[in-house]
Amino acid sequence: AALALSTDGGTAAAHAIMTTDLVPKQLAARLEVEGRPVTTGGIAKGSGMIEPNMATTLGFVTSDAAIAAPLLQELLTASIDRSFNCITVDGDTSTNDTVLLLANGASGQVIDDKTAGGRALDAFAAALDAVTLDLALKVVRDGEGATKLMQVDVVGARSDQEAHKVGKTVANSPLMKTALHGGEPNWGRILMAVGRSPAEVEPSRISVWYGPTQIVADGLGVLDDLSPLAEAMAQSDVELRIDLGIGSGEARVYTCDLSAEYVRINGSYIS
Repeated sequence: AALALSTDGGTAAAHAIMTTDLVPKQLAARLEVEGRPVTTGGIAKGSGMIEPNMATTLGFVTSDAAIAAPLLQELLTASIDRSFNCITVDGDTSTNDTVLLLANGASGQVIDDKTAGGRALDAFAAALDAVTLDLALKVVRDGEGATKLMQVDVVGARSDQEAHKVGKTVANSPLMKTALHGGEPNWGRILMAVGRSPAEVEPSRISVWYGPTQIVADGLGVLDDLSPLAEAMAQSDVELRIDLGIGSGEARVYTCDLSAEYVRINGSYIS
């Protein structure tokens, strides 16, 4: 097996870990630290059974930087909380949650909080974030039967954690996900999901936007005709913004639509 290892940048491995995935998922980022190139790259698999509880997929990230293990773990934990832990496809958590970050130091470049006055560490963290978020979004875009990606921004919550709870509840709602698939801008389904989330909310303070178009203000619909939103809902990328109006907490969650193809795939998985 060792002799069969390739030097193609991980493409073969990215294909090898696919299950119901339709496309391989990989990305690399390179930065220069004190005149030396440092590369960080990753591969991931995931398409169904995606509800990260760190994170419902397999991800393998490598770097040739020389970074101490405790610092590497700290960077990965923070990066995962901004990427893989912010995605969902179907609300179901797998049994093999894994994202690994390995650094072998082959570049000879040490990175810590003192390297280049701390700027190198910030640059490495940014490169790591770019890799993990790209891989996480590729998982959502390749969700089983998915045709659309939705970015759910929640602001005005009591805390970031509360905002995350609201975002995940909205993103996992079957009614919301089928509405997304059909291009149905039903704001009642949004408020339903917000209201049943475990976060604190005050219905009369909630405002909602699809892209730049506001559809709810202070808990009430503001558009008599929702048909102009049909074009925005028909796009492959849809943005939803929810302002709870009770604090400064915020979070961003990514999800996909729920289609008949998802039912077909998972209704005949064995047979």
